[in-house]
Amino acid sequence: MKSALRDAVLSALVALRPVPVAIAVAAVFVGRLLLLAWRGRSRAAARHANRAFAERLTQAGKYVAPLLLIVALAVPLSGDRYYLHLGILVMTYVMLGWGLNIVVGLAGLLDLGYVAFYAVGAYSYAIISTTYGLGFWTCLPIAGILAAIWGIMLGFPVLRLRGDYLAIVTLAFGEIIRIVITNWVSLTNGPNGISGIPRPTLFGLKFTPAGGPGSFSDFFHLPPSPTWRAVYLYYVILVLALLTNWVTLRLRRLPLGRAWEALREDEVACRSLGINVTVTKLTAFAIGALFGGFAGAFFATRQAFVSPESFTFIESAIVLSIVVLGGLGSQLGVALAALVMIGGFEVFRALADYRMLVFGAALVLIMVLRPRGLVAGRTPTVALGRKREISAELVAQGRG
Repeated sequence: MKSALRDAVLSALVALRPVPVAIAVAAVFVGRLLLLAWRGRSRAAARHANRAFAERLTQAGKYVAPLLLIVALAVPLSGDRYYLHLGILVMTYVMLGWGLNIVVGLAGLLDLGYVAFYAVGAYSYAIISTTYGLGFWTCLPIAGILAAIWGIMLGFPVLRLRGDYLAIVTLAFGEIIRIVITNWVSLTNGPNGISGIPRPTLFGLKFTPAGGPGSFSDFFHLPPSPTWRAVYLYYVILVLALLTNWVTLRLRRLPLGRAWEALREDEVACRSLGINVTVTKLTAFAIGALFGGFAGAFFATRQAFVSPESFTFIESAIVLSIVVLGGLGSQLGVALAALVMIGGFEVFRALADYRMLVFGAALVLIMVLRPRGLVAGRTPTVALGRKREISAELVAQGRG
């Protein structure tokens, strides 16, 4: 009906005033062509500007990353337990962000249930250490392997899922794990959690606040202080985070890492190249879960107590926000985003109830100005000649 009415109106206009109608049509036609040409040129200019910005950012990253490492190593020198515990919290989320970055940033698999592997690692260490009396360093690889096995179990049912459907299934998986540890009272002690989890030791030396024989302070003839334990825990999580970063960077240069990136860009093209998509997805889930399990085991030994309330969906949301805010696939971006998001809460602590509002507005502003993340460019793993930074607009952003 509408199309017939429109045709009738146009016919009447042509019959009454053919010349003005022709001029109007020509003006619209030319205007549309000019608009398309301007958009194409502006997009090309914006893409060129973004690539130049990404290259400058990459060059700056060569200096920023060592600077951040030096600052991280020097934090315990302050001797302030407040900064030590804040640094431990930030480094824990950096490690979780780097682990999730393998799944979301490199393989392009949107995972909203990453907290499940965090919980598996924490409860694995808590149960094994309290039941069999094993130490932290013995239980750490066991917790990581168990989390990796659960990552593979998650990967099998979602092999054919993409995008929103993949996100919903991983979200449900995280909730299933939380409900299981809440209701399996005989194994996990249910909502009451597990307490009395052993603390880590340094070659058998215990970090007891009161000192005494067999303690760290007694062996090195240092005054007893709870600060020694905080310093030791800080360096433990720092080493684990750096190990995660090193393994990730090495894997990106291997055929497996390039297969992850091919899967992220286009799964159909990835299959056409003969890449085993099943193995590629399962390895991404397993390795990402492995580092999540390591972080969970550290969380359990640091707190000496675990309960289901520590592994809710909000933890997955925070870690995913860190990965997206930092820039999918960027190791430096994830570290900066974790520092901003976790450390930012403490900067705005003086604002009391308004700090969440200010912090949320700051995040919105960052995502408006940098929608692809703080460090959004990509450096190709393999290139003919000099490697040139790839603009974020040309890279897929983890749609599954």
